[in-house]
Amino acid sequence: MTASSSATVDEALRFGGGLAPEERAHILEIFSALDARLRSFRPGSVELQLTVKERDTASQRTTLEAWIARRSRLVATSNHTDAHQAFVEVREDLIRQISDVKNREEPRNNRQLRRTKPLGQSGADG
Repeated sequence: MTASSSATVDEALRFGGGLAPEERAHILEIFSALDARLRSFRPGSVELQLTVKERDTASQRTTLEAWIARRSRLVATSNHTDAHQAFVEVREDLIRQISDVKNREEPRNNRQLRRTKPLGQSGADG
C-alpha cells in the first residue's frame, strides 16, 4: 500500500482535553512509529483520540484511544507525570495492542480462519 492509500496518525489523531493545538507537531513526531502499524488499514477506518487529564499534577493520566473499523476500541493509558514519557508509553502500548489484534486475526493463529482439507481427502482430484 502506498502512503496515500493507508491510514496515518496525522489524519486519524484528534485531541481531547488537556492538549493545545500547538503541541500537535511534537506529538505527531512521537507517534510516527504508529504509522507502520496503521499502514494496513484504509484511510478513514482509524480514529485516534489523545486526552490528558489533570495535566501537570501528580495524578496526571494520559489516554490514547483507538477505534479501528470492525474491531473493538483499544485503550492505552499512562500515569507518568512527564508528558513526553506518557506519550511514548501510550504509543508503545497501542502498538502492542494493534499487533496483538492483527496476530489473532491471522489464519495461523485463528482456527476459524484456517483452510484445511477434510480428513481422508487426498491432494489429487479424482
